[in-house]
Amino acid sequence: MKNHIEEIKKVINPAFKYTIPVFTGYLILGMAYGVLMRTNGCAIIWPILMSVFVYAGSAQFAAIPLFASLFNPIQAFVLALMINVRHLFYGISMLKKYSGTGKIKPYLIYAMTDETFSVVSSAEVPQNADKRYFYGVISVLNHFYWVLGTALGAIFGSFIKFNTEGLDFSLTALFVVLFLEQIKDRTGRIAGVVGLLSTFVCLCVFGPDNVVFSSMAVIILILCLGRKKLCN
Repeated sequence: MKNHIEEIKKVINPAFKYTIPVFTGYLILGMAYGVLMRTNGCAIIWPILMSVFVYAGSAQFAAIPLFASLFNPIQAFVLALMINVRHLFYGISMLKKYSGTGKIKPYLIYAMTDETFSVVSSAEVPQNADKRYFYGVISVLNHFYWVLGTALGAIFGSFIKFNTEGLDFSLTALFVVLFLEQIKDRTGRIAGVVGLLSTFVCLCVFGPDNVVFSSMAVIILILCLGRKKLCN
């Protein structure tokens, strides 16, 4: 047990530094989600439980109307599947990084959000540190930020009286911030251009209803085929 604690202490500081952009984004975005849930008539506990156990930002925002109407489990399942199908590609690309992570691997898989993927895929494990604890701490911190933001929004949401329309745009703003962080280095910049161009082409060819799945497929294909050049 003592060895586990020592290993965790070793990676907390570097892991926190990597998650600072996520912290600022998740705090605001989580609060927006909590406020929207409260203004749609949900009790304080529901948005918090959603963030603890569902932990899927865009799917949680999309599910808000389901809570305000007659619940349809099939509709909720299909909605969540369509929104989060991109995580299939995330999982494939993280096979090497998450290999050998042992008992913590199920949680790492569960906690793989867009933002955590962005951080983990570009973060370097500190010297003499165990990658299991490093990736685990990053995932736990990001999860905590999201739950904290949601709780704050849910608590204060009942006092909100102004029009909350457009509040969910904070999700898009967070993606923009993470994108800007990732293109600072040469490799990230090339991958970012590939992502932008692929998404634009897929949007024109397949339309907005099919852009997520098609663009992710094209991006993964291009990055896999050009992996050697991108890594040089």
